[in-house]
Amino acid sequence: MNIHEYQAKELLAKYGAPIAAGHAAFTVEEAVEAAKQLPGPLYVVKSQIHAGGRGKGKFKELAPEAKGGVRLAFNLDEVRAHATDMLGNTLVTIQTGDAGKQVNRLYVTDGADIAKEFYLALLVDRATGRVAFVVSTEGGMDIEEVAHSTPEKIHTFSVDPASGFQPHHGRTVANALGLSGDQGKQAAKVAQSLYDAFLGTDAAQIEVNPLALTEQGNLLVLDAKVGFDGNALFRHKDLMELRDESEEDPAELEASKYDLAYIKLDGDIGCMVNGAGLAMATMDIIKLNGMFPANFLDVGGGASKEKVTAAFKIILADPNVKGILVNIFGGIMKCDIIADGIVAAAKEVNLSVPLVVRLEGTNVEKGKEILANSGLAIVPANDLGDAAQKIVAEVKKAA
Repeated sequence: MNIHEYQAKELLAKYGAPIAAGHAAFTVEEAVEAAKQLPGPLYVVKSQIHAGGRGKGKFKELAPEAKGGVRLAFNLDEVRAHATDMLGNTLVTIQTGDAGKQVNRLYVTDGADIAKEFYLALLVDRATGRVAFVVSTEGGMDIEEVAHSTPEKIHTFSVDPASGFQPHHGRTVANALGLSGDQGKQAAKVAQSLYDAFLGTDAAQIEVNPLALTEQGNLLVLDAKVGFDGNALFRHKDLMELRDESEEDPAELEASKYDLAYIKLDGDIGCMVNGAGLAMATMDIIKLNGMFPANFLDVGGGASKEKVTAAFKIILADPNVKGILVNIFGGIMKCDIIADGIVAAAKEVNLSVPLVVRLEGTNVEKGKEILANSGLAIVPANDLGDAAQKIVAEVKKAA
């Protein structure tokens, strides 16, 4: 689960991170009132969407030369004008794709005199199972280009969970940023606060970009992106209250209601599989046969008939889907239950695309019999390779 920038900064402030003053706004008038509560005379009006690249983004409804989704304002009239431009309009950034995202919230913050911009992030290093720091002196809007063109300017190190964050980790961050003295101590303190927040909230990612050094010699978290491990959110009801469902993919949101692991992709073969590893293998073999998966969908180990029906509806809601491959290995999940769900779903949604089903495991013969007697044009498959070949052939034949 991701949260908005203003929520992330409020959260990090609770752990001691230095945050510039700011207020969220949902209307133009609220944006103006938010600015009135700040010292000024410089304000920053920031679009709040779950995507990066807002500063370089473009609004669909505005002229191409219009400024992006993060703007400076030097008086209240400019705050009002920027808020009017942004709210209700669609911001397109490098991370949103061409569809963009509608801006429904703003964040009005106090301006800062920036001397230098840094990059500081924490994430889980899957190779070691540890929290890793990613640090660079080249913060700002072009950090992706830095990673691509000059990767030597990005430093990484991990923290042993047995010892936790130690003073030498703080010094490592300060040295990587080229900071010493009081500013080095500030950098170490920021790193400590982010590490504490990471562990305290079961975060999956905390990204600060930029971490700014002001002309007055202070470090400030000027932008923050925080995402949480969804599997740990049951421990954090307070964080769940920060969820903005309007920022989530409608299909993925619907899938979460049925405890389905679903991620939309750009291909044309819908996949329904039980088990993440089997789902990955299924997607790979579809690509090996010349087409692309339209989704990752893991129905889990104990899917019911209702759950399978919901999965079918979610897959078919994607207009790009030209065929469906069901690949189920019945262990805890019985093949006859899956077959009942497939038949019920196909009839309920009036299935109009090719469907190939591969079943194996508990009650597999009963499952195959149910499919064979359904009266539906379901193509059976003997194994995964056979299933992939058949669904690709069926889709090409129907084209």
